[in-house]
Amino acid sequence: MSLPEVGPRHRLTCHCGAVELAVTLKNGLRGARRCDCSFCRRRGAMTVSAPLDGVEIVRGAEVLSLYQFGTMTAQHWFCSRCGIYTHHRRRSNPTEYGVNAGALEGVNPRDLDPVPWADGVNHPSDRGIRT
Repeated sequence: MSLPEVGPRHRLTCHCGAVELAVTLKNGLRGARRCDCSFCRRRGAMTVSAPLDGVEIVRGAEVLSLYQFGTMTAQHWFCSRCGIYTHHRRRSNPTEYGVNAGALEGVNPRDLDPVPWADGVNHPSDRGIRT
């Protein structure tokens, strides 16, 4: 199966439309992955990578909320109105964002399956910290 067409910039929105991002993906949709850490497995989102300068908040910065836990390294952003996760600054690579593939306009994560899983349960930064 072929992956959906990847343009240089993607539009990402939360469910209620209060938040809109313009996203430039690092490796297109081919870099899609899931994580099994305690937070990601509950959230269930498939992510794709974007460089830090590849995510621009077009609308809704004032309604984005930040969630951090464990090592407090990763920064998880979500819409405070509808609750949709939009993006996060990765602890595995703080020079990039993970972006919610399901919130990208025209992308159905089902079309990307199967995707690899990252071992977030055994992340090296978690020595001595329960996640």
